[in-house]
Amino acid sequence: MGVDYYNILKVSRNAAEEDLKKSYKKLAMKWHPDKNAVNTKEAEAKFKQISEAYDVLSDPQKRQIYDVYGEEGLKSSVYPPPPPSSKERDAGGGRRFKFSPRDPEVIFEEFFWGSDVGQGKSGGRLKKAASMETKLSCSLEELYKGSRRKMQIARVVLDESGKAVTVEEVLAINIKPGWKKGTKITFPEKGNHEAGATPGDLIFVIDEKPHPIFKRDGNDLLINHSISLLDALTCKTLNITTLDGRDLPLKVSGVIKPGQEMVIQNEGMPISKEPSKNGKLRIKFDIKFPSRLTAEQKSDLRRVLGRADA
Repeated sequence: MGVDYYNILKVSRNAAEEDLKKSYKKLAMKWHPDKNAVNTKEAEAKFKQISEAYDVLSDPQKRQIYDVYGEEGLKSSVYPPPPPSSKERDAGGGRRFKFSPRDPEVIFEEFFWGSDVGQGKSGGRLKKAASMETKLSCSLEELYKGSRRKMQIARVVLDESGKAVTVEEVLAINIKPGWKKGTKITFPEKGNHEAGATPGDLIFVIDEKPHPIFKRDGNDLLINHSISLLDALTCKTLNITTLDGRDLPLKVSGVIKPGQEMVIQNEGMPISKEPSKNGKLRIKFDIKFPSRLTAEQKSDLRRVLGRADA
């Protein structure tokens, strides 16, 4: 008999139309090439067999010819003559039947969406289910150093019978140094499944938590640093603690004025597309003035500052 279409569809030889549909739906969803990115060639071959089996067995004329003459008789242009009482015979004593295998994608789409797919509804490919987006909140330290996170997700998948079930899964996410708010990490086909569609993508969107000291501006880091009036006038070295916990000594030349900004190159956020580079650290100074001065202190300041202004 050659190819056993009943065995391919996993149905009995007296299977009814509903049995054929149920089995085809289950197998076609399992073996469609768009759902088997790893073993695509194997999936394509199985999907083609499943589609051909359903095409033959769901068509009364093709099924009758197949049941009597097998695959070879079905696919030949002429098969043996009918009983002598039949009027359907030609000069050669046989009947002519042309079997043309149909496009597996067309069969699939007609099954799920109806005959209007011939009008170009999906262009011969499965549609894709909607993507799932979820926020991934990260500290500024994580975005500075990079980190590895494990996220537990729940999503809807279709089992082999096409029934929707919820499964849980843990995904590992590598957060790279320098990533910004709005960066998207996509896990292809890890979203929800829908009948007649390839699984949607799961997308994590980076969100940045506020930091109590540092503020991000693109690739730069901003910090407000408070110093006393005395240090503003006389200090020669300041120490700043960086976002990654290092002590950064800064040489100060001259007097620091209120609102003055000091820029330190390469001490800002890492630049994700240029791993060896960082943005700038911008330090804005707040001068803390004393709340009161004694008469003697005022006199001393007038004497010193008066000479300085001269």
